[in-house]
Amino acid sequence: MKSRIFFLALVATIIGIFLLALHQRRFEASSSGGEKVKLLIASKQLERGTVLVDDMLAVKEVPMAYVEDRAIKEAERGKIIGLRVINLMRENEALMWTDLTSGEEQQPLSNAIQPGSRALTIRTSREDSNAPLIRPGDYVDVLSVMPDGRPEKGGQGESRSSVVLLQRVLVLASGLNISTQDVMDPAGTNVNLDKAESTLLTLSVTLQEAQILTLAAERGHLSVVVRAKGDSRTVSNISEVPSDELWDVKLRTARAMRPSVFQGPIPPSRN
Repeated sequence: MKSRIFFLALVATIIGIFLLALHQRRFEASSSGGEKVKLLIASKQLERGTVLVDDMLAVKEVPMAYVEDRAIKEAERGKIIGLRVINLMRENEALMWTDLTSGEEQQPLSNAIQPGSRALTIRTSREDSNAPLIRPGDYVDVLSVMPDGRPEKGGQGESRSSVVLLQRVLVLASGLNISTQDVMDPAGTNVNLDKAESTLLTLSVTLQEAQILTLAAERGHLSVVVRAKGDSRTVSNISEVPSDELWDVKLRTARAMRPSVFQGPIPPSRN
C-alpha cells in the first residue's frame, strides 16, 4: 500500500514539474514576443530596380509579436526570386511585399494584402491632418469623433464623443502611393503632398474591422495617430471621451493622468 502511495506521489510530482516547466516556457516565449518566425532579409544593400536572385537573401529569426503583416517568410523565398526591388534595401533589412514588384511600375495593391485581410481606404477629415506624413508600412490607431445622442452642455447642440476604434492597423497606401518611399515627380516635388488624395489612407483590416470603420465614417470624423516603430502593444483601459469633459477641469485632468494598461510584449530598445 505504501509503495503504491509513494508511486502515485512520484507521478504527481513529475507531472507537476512538467507543467511548471511548460508554464515557464510559455511565459518566457510570451514575454520575449512569442515563438520565432524565419523571415527573409537582404544579405547586402540592394539598390532600387535590382532583380532579386537567391544569394541576395538571408534568413533572420524574429519573435512573432514583432513580425509585420507585410514581412516575407522563408517559406516564400521561391515566390520572390526574379522580382524587382522598388525601394532601397539596406543590408540585414527585412524584405516586405510592398518593397517588390514584378515590373518597372509599382506593384498592385492586392499584392500587399495578406490572406484574410482586406484593404479599406478612409479619408481623414481635417486639413491639418498628419496623413501626408504617414507612409505605407507605418502602423496607426484609428479614432472617431461621433455624436452620442446627448445634448451639449450649455445647450449649444448635440454632444460628441471621441472613441478609439482600432489599434495597430497597418497602412498599405498613403494617397496614391503604395511604396514605403515618397513618390517624386520630375521636378523633385512630393506628389502625395500636392494632391487632394493626401488625406486618403488605405488600411489593412479584417472584414469585421472594415464594418466598424465604414459605419464610423458615416457617423462622424475619422482620425489616425501614428505608432512608434516596433511597438505592438495595445491599451486596454480606453473609454470614450464625451465632449462635456472638455469643460470640466477635474475630469479632464483625471483622464490625462490615468495610467495606460498595456497588453503585449515590451518593444526592444532602439539603443
